[in-house]
Amino acid sequence: MRTIVENNSGRTPLYEEVAQRIVFLVENGTFKPGERVPSLRTLSRQMQVSVNTVKEAYGYLEDRRVLEARPQSGYYVCPRLPAVPGDPDISEPELSPTGVSISEVVQMIMRDILNPRLIQLGAAIPNPELLPVDKLNRMLSAAARRHPGEAVSYAIPPGNERLRKQIARRMLLAGCALRPDDIIATTGCMEAVLLALRATCRPGATLAVESPVYYNFLQLIQDLGLRALEIPATPGEGMSLEALRYAMEQTRVDACMVISNFNNPLGGQMPDERKRELVELLAARDIPLIEDDIYGDLSFAGERPSVAKAYDQKGGVLLCSSFSKTLAPGYRVGWIAPGRYRAQVERLKMTLNIASASPTQLAVAEFLANGGYEHHLRTIRRDYAKRVAQMSEAIGRYFPAGTRVTRPKGGFSLWVELPEYVDTLALYPRAVKEGITIAPGPIFSASGKYANFIRVNAAFWSERTEGAVATLGRLAAAMQPAAKK
Repeated sequence: MRTIVENNSGRTPLYEEVAQRIVFLVENGTFKPGERVPSLRTLSRQMQVSVNTVKEAYGYLEDRRVLEARPQSGYYVCPRLPAVPGDPDISEPELSPTGVSISEVVQMIMRDILNPRLIQLGAAIPNPELLPVDKLNRMLSAAARRHPGEAVSYAIPPGNERLRKQIARRMLLAGCALRPDDIIATTGCMEAVLLALRATCRPGATLAVESPVYYNFLQLIQDLGLRALEIPATPGEGMSLEALRYAMEQTRVDACMVISNFNNPLGGQMPDERKRELVELLAARDIPLIEDDIYGDLSFAGERPSVAKAYDQKGGVLLCSSFSKTLAPGYRVGWIAPGRYRAQVERLKMTLNIASASPTQLAVAEFLANGGYEHHLRTIRRDYAKRVAQMSEAIGRYFPAGTRVTRPKGGFSLWVELPEYVDTLALYPRAVKEGITIAPGPIFSASGKYANFIRVNAAFWSERTEGAVATLGRLAAAMQPAAKK
């Protein structure tokens, strides 16, 4: 690379020359989407220009969505997407409660997850290659030896005390002042949500949920005999509080449920002020809020976002989470901070299964205390940010014209809007025939909306995955009516 000598010729500003050189390297594959570009000082030395000139160049490229800055990490190449403005369209569901029935489709998809011959783009599961498997398993073995009696005994609710202490300490990063006794250990986050629903709702009750909404939540709603009231959500704001307020004026709402950070499937993050406003809006009507924060530790920006629970003054927020997305989904270590519903949740937990597994609680507690959890998070945040960018770029390259995709700031899932002619329920069996799974959009709605949407998991990005994305794009394009081809 030739050096750039500072000059005052009055022609192209020097920072633009530096920026153009970076654009050239990006366009020719030297730096690919999701990859880190040289630091300010490194590029300053390489190009023999001042650090301020490089800083101006990087700012210029940020404005043009070529690069993005990540706090305490550096500058990264943004995903290249089709020239279609804005995020995927968010449909406007009717603001009336709906019965739920999506079991058959979901069961088919869950069965396909067990097939090792399929490329798993549908299930929102972490990549085991990025998890601290060996260290965790060593800690599991050591904990069982160190606490033999405790390891084989019931961890009667509220669960292992050391684990609850570590969780309480971590939640200070999310703005929550929790005591260990405020927390109850569960078998994964789904059990925490189930307990929260059973503690706050009776059969026939109406639950306000984001739309689109995680399909397993819809399964729970169906099994408990509840009705879903779909409230539109956007990646930038989360659940529409204006629509929620209007809906509550029109119909009875018994509880509300959100994923406030890196929503599944949108990947969006509710701003802090909106979290506060949501809590206050519901508290004024004495409506409980069930908050799922399972992706909260996977922020690409590095800073742990706050939770709605941080603004809870009356104990009406039931905060649910687990370590399934960050450490070990198979360990099934989750938890709930149920506020004023603590007694009901503890009783329901004991009735349901007495207690969650003791050895894995001991192992996760040890990892949080001495295993370098923050260091591990910094590593996987970078990995997932890169993989999400690579998947986004591939979708832009291979999917039909008109495709749009969200730009999540955390987690590893993408919400993709395909052209209207694509029926993703019909696309699913065609994809499986090609050895690929996807999550069709209609399973994320109680009323069957999002017919031309899919959720895609970027956690397993590889060359093989890129081939699967190309195949999916070809299958989707083939669904276009002949007259329009």
